[in-house]
Amino acid sequence: MFKTSSVVAILSLTAYMNAYASPTSCKTLDKKQATALFERWNQSLQSGDAKKVAANYTPDAVLLATLSNTPRTDLEGKVDYFEHFLANKPKGHIDSTTLVSSCNSAIDSGTYTFRFADDSTVNARYTFSYALIDNQWLITSHHSSAMPE
Repeated sequence: MFKTSSVVAILSLTAYMNAYASPTSCKTLDKKQATALFERWNQSLQSGDAKKVAANYTPDAVLLATLSNTPRTDLEGKVDYFEHFLANKPKGHIDSTTLVSSCNSAIDSGTYTFRFADDSTVNARYTFSYALIDNQWLITSHHSSAMPE
């Protein structure tokens, strides 16, 4: 049975696909490309610039962040979260990943670890949903939660 959040993510991807994809242009994302998208996002973290990180997301993307109880649903909210998150100089590493891709949309789910400047770490689960918009893969939804154990 689907959880409400799964249904919302699927409907969100479908809406993006219908709104931005031309009927003659259908691209899928492979694991190598998904890894490159994560690395693009991770490199933007390394820049220390919250606006560069937020540029990986569509303006109305939902961010349910690892270290915040507040859903971030607009650009200002995402920039606010990343300004605080980047202060700890995070560096992410994917530990496991599963990719589901279809026409101009993809969902990458798995686990990752963040290491911070003080050598602390956070192990977390993640889901990035992507849509191909104007020939660029952008994050439409990002959920991350610390491992419960």
